[in-house]
Amino acid sequence: MVKNRIVEITGTKYPFILGPMRLITLGEMAAAVSNSGGFGQIAASGLSSDRLLLEVKKARALTDQPFGINIPLYRKNAFDALEIAIDAGIKTITTSAGNPAKFMKRIKEADLKVLHKVSSKEMALKTQSCGVDAVIATGFEAGGHVGRQGTTTMCIVPQLADALNIPVVAAGGIADARGVVAAFALGAEGVELGTRFVATDECPTPDFFKQLIVEAGSDSTILLGKDAMPIRVLRNRVVDMIQNPDKHQEDKHLRGADADAQYIQSGGDADTAIMPAGQISGVIKQIESIGKIFPELMKGAILLTQQLKTMFGGE
Repeated sequence: MVKNRIVEITGTKYPFILGPMRLITLGEMAAAVSNSGGFGQIAASGLSSDRLLLEVKKARALTDQPFGINIPLYRKNAFDALEIAIDAGIKTITTSAGNPAKFMKRIKEADLKVLHKVSSKEMALKTQSCGVDAVIATGFEAGGHVGRQGTTTMCIVPQLADALNIPVVAAGGIADARGVVAAFALGAEGVELGTRFVATDECPTPDFFKQLIVEAGSDSTILLGKDAMPIRVLRNRVVDMIQNPDKHQEDKHLRGADADAQYIQSGGDADTAIMPAGQISGVIKQIESIGKIFPELMKGAILLTQQLKTMFGGE
């Protein structure tokens, strides 16, 4: 069992956090991660208050371990989601996509712990001044929505570890023990994994999405919406249509794709669905159960640490 500030905040066995994914990381998946020793999260994005409450109840019925809710702060029902977390007795939440300052009074009144997602040093310092308990440093290589700054995990994590007094969680480009050890070497005290958990038995996404993750190469993802809300997704025909509409004038199957492209949990197939995924997809080679991932991460991290100690002259 790891002992550091992140596991103290989350109350978990391991400093591993399930990256929230819209309409994917719901109650059952969050519970599976928590039962395996990590910090499961229900993504509030895209959920009505009634649906979020239902997912919290599902998770509560499936685990007695800590889990949380990720709340995108720009959404109109963000305060409602916060109240649901408080009423449900959740002890730790994560927030993203907005300024946590206006939420902190209520968070502190309820004695909640909160980790906020950031993508720059400036954002992290402002977040720390608001009173959050930790930050999640999201690198540009991460799947789903990322910051506009273009700073990678390798660069943002040590900057924040040097600049902040609160702990840093590394997110983006981590899927195995090598990423975990690298993140801790950079100064992180925890890691958030998203794409790795798509390729699991418990992930409620279509099988073709999981298989595409496993088959992905180093250039299998691309950023959409760079000037608004950049989102990293797997390349496919509909994504290429959005990026290069002039090339697809005669493609009847995808005509109007810019307007009609569907998020993976709303429909579509391997050609027409928008599938958020990180660049680390190229490292993931098999679909397995969530319960196997955590022991493998820990065993691999310990072995790598011992090898590095020997390499650098340790006994």
